[in-house]
Order: sequence, then structure tokens, then C-alpha cells
Amino acid sequence: MTAFHAPAVFHAPDGTRLAHRTAGDGEPLICLPGGPTDAGYLGDLGGLAGHRRLVLLDPRGTGRSARPEEIASYRCDRQVGDVEALRVHLGLDRTDILAHSGGANLAVRYAARHPRRVGRLVLVGPGLRALGVPVDGGMRRALALRRAGEPWFPAAFAALEAITAGSGGDWEAVAPFFCGRWDAEARRHHAAGRPDNAEAVAGFAADGAFDPAATRAALAGFGSPVLLLAGEFDLNSPPAAVASGAELFPQGACVVQPGAGHYPWIDDADRFVATVASFLG
Repeated sequence: MTAFHAPAVFHAPDGTRLAHRTAGDGEPLICLPGGPTDAGYLGDLGGLAGHRRLVLLDPRGTGRSARPEEIASYRCDRQVGDVEALRVHLGLDRTDILAHSGGANLAVRYAARHPRRVGRLVLVGPGLRALGVPVDGGMRRALALRRAGEPWFPAAFAALEAITAGSGGDWEAVAPFFCGRWDAEARRHHAAGRPDNAEAVAGFAADGAFDPAATRAALAGFGSPVLLLAGEFDLNSPPAAVASGAELFPQGACVVQPGAGHYPWIDDADRFVATVASFLG
């Protein structure tokens, strides 16, 4: 089992105290979680710490990082400065970055603003709002219907239909759709990764957080390799949408992990690690 080092502290440009933990050895890989929630649910990314030194950031207001004095600083574009402060804190001229889910929005906004500071970029089950790639209800429904043979399907699908129709619905009930398999491990992992700071969640995507046209224009000249990894059954980040996102990068590639959902390192750790480690070189 991978040993995690004690949390280290640094400060954002606005003075907010931020924390990160490291695991593994080798070249650093900054890891940005989704949520926004702390990076604990990433674990050692299925054993990726055996190949790289994972630097796992707790975003402001989550985990061991302090809540900021200014609520508006939760906004995605404002947190670009936090990632840059971490790079400087680590003493890196350039850094590889891995981001999951909503954290991918922060990663691409960072890459657009600081392209020369990014080596290789890995976006896992990526959120695509910063790129302006649409994900519609029909796309999610088609993916969901592929799970019709699962025992949990009727209740989960009914909740999804209600959410899609805008008539309510229970997001917790659709959780099985985000996992390649809905077993005890998946349930524990899902519970551990739930955000617990409503202000951070709401603030991340507040008005002004995203400017897709400007971001896409900036990334049109982004010269670093980018891997977008989608789970075959991921309702959050459907493979078709992720493939469209990959086309926006000059050196973008999309890989779909068979049988996986939104957390591919949980569904098949060996396959996930092999794919990502090979890309990172």
C-alpha cells in the first residue's frame, strides 16, 4: 500500500493557506480533484504513485486547506492562481498535471493562462464546461440504457429521467451510473468523495468562472500532449463529449477505458495505470 507523506502547507496569492499531500517517488505530477472536494478520494490513483510522485492538492475550502475570506475566490478562474502558487512552491519550471472531473476545468484554464508551465496534461472523466463542450440529457440517457440489466437500474433510471426532465429527482439515486460496478467498494468510494462545502461547490461555477471562447482560442496553440480518458459508462463525462474535447487540443487524444465509469482507477486500476503511465512516459 502506498505511503502518503504528511501534508505540506503553502499560501495562495490572496494569503489563503492551502495544503497538499504527496505519495510515491519520481517526477512530480500535480493532481487536481473534482467536487470541489479534497483530494482524498483520489487515493494513489490505483497505483499510479508507483510511477510518479503524486502531489495531491486540497482545493481552497476543502480538506486541510483553509476557507478563504472572500467567497468569490472559489471561482474556477480565480483558483488558477492556487495551482500556479503550488508549482512555485514545489520549485518546478514545468509540471505535468492530472485532473479529475470538475478539476479538469481548472486544469485547462491553468493551461490556457500558463501554457509554458505545463508538460503533459491528463484529464480523467473531465468536466467540459471550461471548453464549452455540451453534454445533453439524450447523451446521458443513451449511456444509461446500456446498464438496463443491472439490478439497481429501475430506481436509478427513474431518478435520472426525473432529473433530465427538470421535475426533481434524487442525485444520490443515480450514483450507480457513475461506477463501472456498484459493489461495496464503489459505495464506500462514492461516499468518501462527496463534497461537504456547499459554498465551494456553488462558487466554483459562479458567473464569470468560465469563458469557453477565450479558453479554446488560447488552447489552439497549446503545444503539450493532452490525454483525455473517459470511462465507457461515465454519465458525467460521456465518451462522445470527451472525444469532442480532445479535438480542441493540437496534440489531444481520447482513450475510452472499457467497463469503467467516472472513477476508472477504481474500476480497473491496472488498465488505468498502464494507460496513464505510458502517456506520461
